[in-house]
Amino acid sequence: MAGSLKEQLLKAGLVSQQQVKKAAHEKRKSKDGGKQQQAAAEAARRAAAAKAERDRELNRQRQEDAERKANAAAIRQLIEANRLDKTDGEVPYNFTDGNKIRRIYVTPELHAQLVKGTVCIAKLGGRHELVRPDVAEKIRARDPSRVIMPVASEPETPAADDPYAAYQVPDDLIW
Repeated sequence: MAGSLKEQLLKAGLVSQQQVKKAAHEKRKSKDGGKQQQAAAEAARRAAAAKAERDRELNRQRQEDAERKANAAAIRQLIEANRLDKTDGEVPYNFTDGNKIRRIYVTPELHAQLVKGTVCIAKLGGRHELVRPDVAEKIRARDPSRVIMPVASEPETPAADDPYAAYQVPDDLIW
C-alpha cells in the first residue's frame, strides 16, 4: 500500500473529503496556535519581569526617601539638643555659606571660640546654629552640606624682615 494514511483512509471510504480538510485545518491551527501560545507566554514572562524590575526600583526609591528623612530628623535632633545659646549676642560674626556671606550675632566669648575654631556652625532650616566640634562631626558624617566649619585663624607671626614687627597694633584699631 503506497500513499499516505489520509489517501488510504479516503480510498477505503472510512473518511470523507470534508473530514480530511477539517483535520488538515485543525492541524494547521494547532501549529499556529502553539506558536501563538508560546509567544503569549513569553510576552507574559517579559511583562512580569518588567513589572518586578519597576517594583524593585520603586521600593529602592521609597527606602532611600525613608533613609533621607530619618537622616534629616537625626540631624535636626542633634542640632536642637546641642546648640549653644547665642542670645544676647552683640558681636557680629561673618562667614560664608556656599557662595553667600552670612552674619550672626554672638557673645564675645562665642566670637572668640568661633575665631579659634572651637565652635562650629550648623544649618537648621533657614537658621544657623552654633554647635561643638564633636557634634559637628556627627552631623558632617550624615550630611556634609549642613556644617560650616570656621577657619581657625592662627595669630600672624611677623616676618623676619618686617621693620614694623616691634610695633603692636592697638585693639581699638582692629576692625
